[in-house]
Amino acid sequence: MNLYDITGAVNTAFIFISLIGVFSQLRKIWRRKNTDNGLHPTELLSLNQFTVSFLAYLSFFVYGYSIEPFNHYIVWPRLIASLLVLCIIMEIMMDRKSARSIVSFVLSASGLLLAVIGLFYGESISDKGKVISTSIILCVSVLIAQGYFHQIRLIYKSGRTGAVDLKMSQFIFMMDISTIAFALTMGFSKGWPLLVLAVTSGITKLVIMYLFKWVAVSPIAAKHRNARFS
Repeated sequence: MNLYDITGAVNTAFIFISLIGVFSQLRKIWRRKNTDNGLHPTELLSLNQFTVSFLAYLSFFVYGYSIEPFNHYIVWPRLIASLLVLCIIMEIMMDRKSARSIVSFVLSASGLLLAVIGLFYGESISDKGKVISTSIILCVSVLIAQGYFHQIRLIYKSGRTGAVDLKMSQFIFMMDISTIAFALTMGFSKGWPLLVLAVTSGITKLVIMYLFKWVAVSPIAAKHRNARFS
């Protein structure tokens, strides 16, 4: 087993660990739905951020089956992740019933369906799919920075973390670190899109994790909470 296989296997393991984090977020939404305290199940969850996260997983999924050789380490875990995040977007849609959430869910579900159809075309879309998925990854890298900034801003302005789940950020951060290592072993020509997105995602997760500590100890966070309820 060479370094590529080792880092690929480690990355796959951490991706599955990150899926535990995504599922933890989904479970937190379900728990809040079952309470009678009047809280919105998806309070403070950024639709923007989860839509971008979905696009990130989906673009990795398409990229993994577009390159040669077919990259099982990338494809299957990202397909599962896309499905889980789509479930979160669906929960946001059902909770808020806004036009934005409905459009986000419909477009995300349609995108996943098209991506799965593309998987079965195999080599006939390989070159074109690689160009498309690379372009999507670069766009998503910009959008993920913007999307998580929106989530960070929501937490900062409210002084609370609401329905945001800490485990999801922790597990995805571990996945990002392993993805960086895996991308480096793929060679720069193939791995650089993954590297760009993983670094961007990792930085945003660090900030989110810091904010969980910040809301507990910061006088500014307490001031924002008091202002909201005054």
